[in-house]
Amino acid sequence: MSCGGLGPLNPADEAVQKICQNMKPHAEKKAGKSYDVFRAKSYRSQLVAGTNYFIKVHVGGHDHVHLHVCEKLSCYGGDLELTDMQQSKSHHDPIEYF
Repeated sequence: MSCGGLGPLNPADEAVQKICQNMKPHAEKKAGKSYDVFRAKSYRSQLVAGTNYFIKVHVGGHDHVHLHVCEKLSCYGGDLELTDMQQSKSHHDPIEYF
């Protein structure tokens, strides 16, 4: 993956699931509801001044959300931030930049 470009679709792994768990309270606040299920399914990433993650998350039934999470460079603290979120997504909706 080159710097700036959105990388290929990857199945979610343990590291991406950990990011999702850290972002769950922020996503629930943004959505105005609680999620019993919050399981990362797939993701794409983008190298910038840190890493942007675009993650498809199963939130129960046939419902999914897409998270845009920014991971800052370690020299800037390495913090995670929920930048944006798309609701009412399905399993088949592609993960795209937003």
